[in-house]
Amino acid sequence: MTTSVSRGVTAAGTSVPSTRPRAGGLLPARLRPRGRPRFRVELAFSVALYLAYSRIRRFAPDHRTAAMHRADAIWHAERTLHLDPELAVNHAVNHVTWLIVGMNYYYATLHFVVTLGVLVWLYACRPASYRGARTALYAATLLALVGFEFFALAPPRFLTGQGFVDTVVVHDTWGSWGSGSSHVSSVSNQYAAMPSVHIVWATWSGLTLAALARRTWVRVLGACYPLATLTVIVATANHFLADAAGGALTLAAGFLVQRLLTGRPAYDRGGVDRPVPRAAGGPVAGSGTSAGSGTSARPRTRPRTSTPGAPVSGAGPGGTPTGRDDAAAGRYATVAARATRPSGHRPGPPEGDGADGWYRGD
Repeated sequence: MTTSVSRGVTAAGTSVPSTRPRAGGLLPARLRPRGRPRFRVELAFSVALYLAYSRIRRFAPDHRTAAMHRADAIWHAERTLHLDPELAVNHAVNHVTWLIVGMNYYYATLHFVVTLGVLVWLYACRPASYRGARTALYAATLLALVGFEFFALAPPRFLTGQGFVDTVVVHDTWGSWGSGSSHVSSVSNQYAAMPSVHIVWATWSGLTLAALARRTWVRVLGACYPLATLTVIVATANHFLADAAGGALTLAAGFLVQRLLTGRPAYDRGGVDRPVPRAAGGPVAGSGTSAGSGTSARPRTRPRTSTPGAPVSGAGPGGTPTGRDDAAAGRYATVAARATRPSGHRPGPPEGDGADGWYRGD
């Protein structure tokens, strides 16, 4: 068990530290630091992990016969449940050449570009969230390899007997999957469709932007990006809806692994990630200190005033201090009034004969 420190607020409005026990992660504290790691170390680790992922995916057993049988079974199950928009979307988009060609390039490139871009943005602009979010992504990607290893599945574009169109082959898009002369088919496992890594990476990127971006339009784009990717993978006949659902579950498992390992959420939406709101000329919100100083800001309230005309305690007739002791008493009364006055409030003198004595020295 580790102890987390939080700040509570007393009845008087002061902020005081409080502690409560919190379960730690499975990793020791030295292996789950906060903040961004060293750039060279992180770059080398990420490149090595991606190369290992690509090699394992490429050499995972394809089991073509079993993969085709599973594809037929999934398509039959989706049709039975009336959750089978793939064929209709595939045919509809295939008739619009510019749209389907754009989707083919989207499928081939954007999941790399966007995911890498979000990782770089996290590292540079959201260092407090980088380690957690990166760990969730990498864990989900490695879990996807389990599906490729033990559940080889053909994509819908291989089910030509069911009417699906392989849009990349038909429109001769760059990077074609053509089974004969294409170089792409020789370096990639064509039966690694379950789960959809496109959905894993796109959903991770969208969630990260929606959770951590400050501009509204960026958060909206983040929320729309996984939906656009889902449309593309279905229209190009590269995945079933079941593959997309498997990708979403895989990402959820990745976030769960990250939480179990570190004991904290993947996204740190406070701390160094967001500036603390500061009122003009006032104290930092929620900090319990005055702006521009390290001293504690004490709550102050306006003192009760006596009957108009009554002099301040320790003052002579007319509210004017008399003698050294009376002058000191007047100064002490003024300091006490300041200490109990609300932050940023400077009240005027009360009406009445006692105004001069009450306000003197403020």
